[in-house]
Order: sequence, then C-alpha cells, then structure tokens
Amino acid sequence: MRRNIYTPLFALCAMLLLNFSCTDDRAEELTSIEYDRLFSPIKIESFIINRTDARLSWTINRDVESYTLEVYADDSLSFTGTPVRNYEGVTGDQLPFYIRDLDGETQYSVRIKSVATGKTESKWSGVTFKTGTENIFQPFQDGDITATSVTLRWIPGRALTAITLEPGGITHPVTAAEVAAGSATIEGLTGETTYTVTLRNGAKTRGIVEFMTLVDIGNAIAVHPEDDFLALLAAANDGDAFALFPGTYGSANKFTVNKNIEIKGVYPFNKPVLSGYISMEDAAGLVLKDVVLDGTGLADGNQSIVFNTSDVTFGALRVEGSEIKNYVKGLMYLNVTAKVASITFHNNLIYNIECNGGDFLDSRKGAFDVLTFTNNTVYNSVAARDFIRYDDASSSFPGITTQITVDHNTLHGVSNNASKRLLYVRFKVNEITFTNNIVTETACIFSNQANTDQTPTFGGNNFFNAPNLFSASGSTSNIFDDSATQENPGYTNAANGNFTVTNELLKAKGTGDPRWMQ
Repeated sequence: MRRNIYTPLFALCAMLLLNFSCTDDRAEELTSIEYDRLFSPIKIESFIINRTDARLSWTINRDVESYTLEVYADDSLSFTGTPVRNYEGVTGDQLPFYIRDLDGETQYSVRIKSVATGKTESKWSGVTFKTGTENIFQPFQDGDITATSVTLRWIPGRALTAITLEPGGITHPVTAAEVAAGSATIEGLTGETTYTVTLRNGAKTRGIVEFMTLVDIGNAIAVHPEDDFLALLAAANDGDAFALFPGTYGSANKFTVNKNIEIKGVYPFNKPVLSGYISMEDAAGLVLKDVVLDGTGLADGNQSIVFNTSDVTFGALRVEGSEIKNYVKGLMYLNVTAKVASITFHNNLIYNIECNGGDFLDSRKGAFDVLTFTNNTVYNSVAARDFIRYDDASSSFPGITTQITVDHNTLHGVSNNASKRLLYVRFKVNEITFTNNIVTETACIFSNQANTDQTPTFGGNNFFNAPNLFSASGSTSNIFDDSATQENPGYTNAANGNFTVTNELLKAKGTGDPRWMQ
C-alpha cells in the first residue's frame, strides 16, 4: 500500500515555522491593557452601625486616585433630585468609609464613581440601605427608677413631641422646658413591671428603651442589715418575697432556702451583699435578683449555689441582675440525685470564680429540663476547668431532653486549657444553642464528648484569640463553629473588668453581653 509522505512533511514544516515565529515575537508579548476609562467600584457593601451611621466598603482599584460619593434619601437607585450628602476625594486608605448621623428609619441610596488624573471617570455604582431607629436616650442615673416612677433622659435640645410607655397605654406630652432640659419624670407606674418607653417626634421614633420598676415594698417583706435574715429565711413561707435594703447580710454564712421564695435588692444601683452561699433544700425554688453574692472567707470554698437534697424535684432557679464573686469551687453545684425544673442566669457580672475542685456550672448526679445562660459577663474565672459540666445521670431521669442555651454573653479567659471544654455535656439527650457570644483569650475547645449535641445551633458568635473553637485548629474537639467571626472586640480595660466594646462591627451586630455595647 502506497503511503502519503507529504502530509507529515507539511506538518513538520508548520511546527518549525510556529516555533520560529513564537521565539521571534517575544519582545512584543502583551503584558498589560490600558483603558481610557476607569472601572466602576465593585463589591460595594453597606452596614448600619450605631443605628444611624453607615459603614461602606468596596474593592480598591490601584488605578484610582480617589472616589466621589453622592447620598440620596431614597431606596430606588434612581438618583434623581438633589443628594443630601456629597463626598469628594475619598481615597482607598479611608476605607471602610463612614457616613455619620443620618436620619433614623430612612431609606438611602449611595452611588460611587472612580476618579484619576488623565483618565475618564468611571460610571456610577450604587448601593441602598435603611437606617435603624434613632436612639437619643441617655443612660439612667442612680435614683431615676423607683417602684412607681421613672425619670427619662435624652440628649438636651433634641426635638420631641411625646413619650409613650407600655403596658398601660401611657402618653406623656413633652413640654418645651423638658426638650431643653433633656429629661422628664413620669409618675403612676406599677412596681416590678417591665416598661417599654418610646420617644417620638411626630410620627418618627427617636429612641426606645426598656426598664423595670423597683420592688414595691408593699408587696414584699422589707429586710435591713440589722435584721436576722437567717431567721427570716428559716421562717419563710412559700411565695414570700424579701426586699433587701443596702448593706451586708451574714459573714461567710450558709443561706438555707427550703421554700419557693424571692430575694431581691431594693436598689439595683446599691445592691445588698450576701456574704456566703445559697443552699437549696427540700424542693425549693428561688428568684435571686439585684444582689451581690460574695464567697470571701468560706471555709470550704463552696460554690455560690448548691443543691443539697436528694430525690426531690426542685422548683425553678433564676439569678438575675446580680454580681457573683470570690468562690473557689464554682458557680453552681448539683451533686445529688435530684431534678431542677429550670436554671437561669441572666444579666449577671461573674468574676473571681476560680473553679479549683469543681467546674463552673457543675451537675454530677442530677438533671434539669432547661439551662439558660444569657446576657452575662464572666472573667477571671474557670481558670482550668470546664465551663458547663453535665454528667450522664440520664439513667436516673428517663425521658428528659435537656435544653441548654448560651446566648449574648461575654466570656473572657474561661477554661483556658486545650484539654478543657465549654460544653462538657455527657447527659443523654441534650439540645444546645450557642449564639451571639464573645469568647476571648482561651485555648479551650467546645467538646470532645459523643453525647454532646453534635449539631448545636451556632450563629452570631465572635471568637478572638480562641483558636481551638475553629476547625482549622486541628484540636481534639468534635464540635466547631466556623461561622464565627474573629474580630478584636477592643475591650476598654479587660484587666480591670471593663469589657466595653469599641469594635463598631461587633457593636452593630450586638454580639456579647449587651451591657458593654453603649
């Protein structure tokens, strides 16, 4: 059979010609493209902080010398009419760029273009956002809240027409003198009631705040430091409420609670001090509010609250608005075969709880339906133990599914050991929510226990210098929260217990204990 030798010969010649051509043209190889017109800004993101400030960011272009921004009070991206703000000469090193003091509850559109000498400016790129409800309230001062009245404070001179309070449908018309002074006092309120206050200027809201009126002594047993509070507790009946005036009660004592009672400080700004610990006995329940629990001098270094009766079902335990400090072993201890209906710690400052010989929230033999830990700050505590320890006593309490919620807390330096856990939960069965918390300066892990809820609800958390809470650490944990951010909160003075957050993103998101977001 005849073979065609011309085709391969032609291909060989073409290959030689191609190689020669490529070598010859290297000096003119394309290395860049010049455009007469600048590219428009891309990946524009807006974020509302402090309710009425906008934080803008976009991808920086090295060919751009500056950016021009125009702000319109609408959300249509049509950019018609006159802009309410103009910014020229904004440079890349000014990003993120802040637009401050916008009107509250208002839709805005912003358009941005690129500018550089000798080039045609870019086309506009736009973004739209809505500001939050304005808040011109000033903090409450000592004495502003009583059992039947409240003094409200706002930035003096800011226009207001009315103040409304709920519940009760209360409306207080604001006078010119009150506007100038920035304060108004409203009477006729009900004791121990949570009110929502709204400042209004016509139809526009200028601030919303909540507060609770103080204990109405008429509905409680008044207690003063010179009274024998231990004897009053021993004689208590179910349903009694004790209103403690400022001062110190006990001296490293055991305060026995064996009825369903309430112990509350009369003045949240001047809390009474309980020197000792709470012993929960005989199926008791307790509301503890606006007090200081101080464990200084306890001979056995006990926990602040201990359940001490077996084979009972305790009522609910709720600790709120309090300060808990100076305990050696831990915060709470359940080492008896007993069930607690619910355990709640809300809005507390907790510090100097060493956890030497016990864990922080520590249940060894008991069980509870619900554990809720919200709006608390914990620091200089849980040096090298577990934050929540819940041992498996499920065989003694069949059918229980425990709900554990840890939300909006600031936890600084807790369980600072790579072998220790935030969630040492071994009780079957449990469902866990861990959300909106700031956790800082710890080497701890979440959990390495098979019984711990393997799919907890995570979201809104921020972990700073807490590497083992992320999967990239390769730690021994079997639970991670890679959705969390890693922003530095910028605490004002953590060493002295001031965890005021200066990071504007975390403030805008409301991450951590709300008390530090002012």
